[in-house]
Amino acid sequence: AADGPVALVGPTGSGKSALAMAVAETLDAEIVAVDAFTVYRGMDVGTAKPTPAERRRCRHHMIDVLSPQDQCSVEWFQSAARAAIHDVTVRGRTPLLVGGSGLYFRAVVDPLEFPPTDAAVRAAVEERYRDAPTQAHADLAIIDPEAAARIDPGNVRRAVRALEVYDLTGRPFSDWRRAWDRWDSVYDSLTVVGVGMDRPTLAAALDRRVDSMVAQGWLDEARRLAQQPLSATARHAIGYAELLDHLAGGVALERAVEQIKARTRHYAVRQDRWFRTDPRVQWTTADDAPDLLRTLCTS
Repeated sequence: AADGPVALVGPTGSGKSALAMAVAETLDAEIVAVDAFTVYRGMDVGTAKPTPAERRRCRHHMIDVLSPQDQCSVEWFQSAARAAIHDVTVRGRTPLLVGGSGLYFRAVVDPLEFPPTDAAVRAAVEERYRDAPTQAHADLAIIDPEAAARIDPGNVRRAVRALEVYDLTGRPFSDWRRAWDRWDSVYDSLTVVGVGMDRPTLAAALDRRVDSMVAQGWLDEARRLAQQPLSATARHAIGYAELLDHLAGGVALERAVEQIKARTRHYAVRQDRWFRTDPRVQWTTADDAPDLLRTLCTS
């Protein structure tokens, strides 16, 4: 086992999941999925969820833990994933974090805090500035100049949010974001490997994967989901949103599939950009990753 958690990150479709299965036995690891949508039961095809056979071969965590009716918040995910990592660690095995959700990854491994919200307090702040909206930014500049400097004076919504947090907690809004500017994990000896692929190759692979998912019954899966209430998180998942729109008579299936492909490609680019800013990530390809992981985890 490695000295601490190991993470495989990078854009969707880059080969992380297959790689994780290949290296889990070497690392004596259990996989903790860092993904906003594989948490949902019944969302299998469109999330490229590990198969039952793969899950028998290697124990997985954070998969099939919510109903599609449940909202998946980043705060909930942070708590649940950290509990899973603790469970793996106390049994003497290596937590292998696998996923492409950059926000969820940082929420799990870094000391990020998420300021609370309260509809009544928000409404009171909005009412306070109803007749003088620009005064919200001026008042924020007095109590939290750091936050005010980051917010455009014309962005009343963000200024109100910062004032809401101050009214709720007594802490400046800027206090809550300082951890975002550091790369200081809550885990000792965190190893992070990024699996990269050149964009044209990845884009073509993603298009083929969407076609394969449709052939594997993704539309039938969406049809089953459409028969039940869905949380906003589940309903707006890439691919599911488009297929649900098609089933509701919004667009033709061919058009929905093209929309899914475009949205997936754009998402992969955003994922890659997110992880490229993290100095802890050591980049490699799927072919070379096993050797890099062995070197990092035994040195």
